Amino acid sequence: MKKKIIALLMTTVTCLSLAACSGSSSGADSESAPAEETTDEAAESGSAKLIMATNAEFPPYEYHDNDQIVGIDAEIAEALAKEIGAEVEIEDIAFDSIIPEVTSGKADFGMAGMTVTEDRKKSVNFTDTYASAKQVIIVTEDSDIASPDDLEGKVVGVQTGTTGDIYISDELGDDAVERYAKGMEAVQALSQNKIDAVVIDNEPAKVYVSENEGLKILDTAYAEEEYAIAVALDNTELLDKLNAALKTLKDNGTIDEIVGKYIKTE
Repeated sequence: MKKKIIALLMTTVTCLSLAACSGSSSGADSESAPAEETTDEAAESGSAKLIMATNAEFPPYEYHDNDQIVGIDAEIAEALAKEIGAEVEIEDIAFDSIIPEVTSGKADFGMAGMTVTEDRKKSVNFTDTYASAKQVIIVTEDSDIASPDDLEGKVVGVQTGTTGDIYISDELGDDAVERYAKGMEAVQALSQNKIDAVVIDNEPAKVYVSENEGLKILDTAYAEEEYAIAVALDNTELLDKLNAALKTLKDNGTIDEIVGKYIKTE
């Protein structure tokens, strides 16, 4: 009798086990399709995400507003990403680290009021330009510096890795340059009479001068230049997409509208 009961129990357990296995297999099959769809969606979302490297110390092109990075470049980048069907994530790093970040593939593109130069073109490709700018000279109101020619023999503050740094180093030599991680730090040094002048882009210069009494911008610009977006040399697909999107945004007035929000016509 016991043998019959045991046999019956074993049969029941076996059936339950098979049913459970069958149910598990069915469950896995029924859930595998959504899981694959989710994976595909995540992959698709990942491929449509662009990392922008910038240095958010350059108002009004990029700067911090509480916990967000805002400004002309930030808005143009968002508009470009939307135009090519992507999303953009902005990373704030040191200015002289932007191109290495792009060339290493850690960032998809660099956008930070970056001037196109022959030296930079050795490392990255540049899109068509999207804004014009100029390098200006900030001095104290009682300074004897009245033009670029008067910088000879002076100590000039610049932000490391910027075109201001490149221009002053090339023309006056390294001994004439005092480098700072941020433009504002150079301006503060000028206010404290630690240096004689600062060479920096015009728009942030206007912001810095408005925030620091006793400083002025010389009427004569140090250099004229244009801004573009840096892309890795081998990423021609993204370069083409950005150029096409830039053309659209220029033609429909979006770029002018964004710039006009931050830079008022004098």
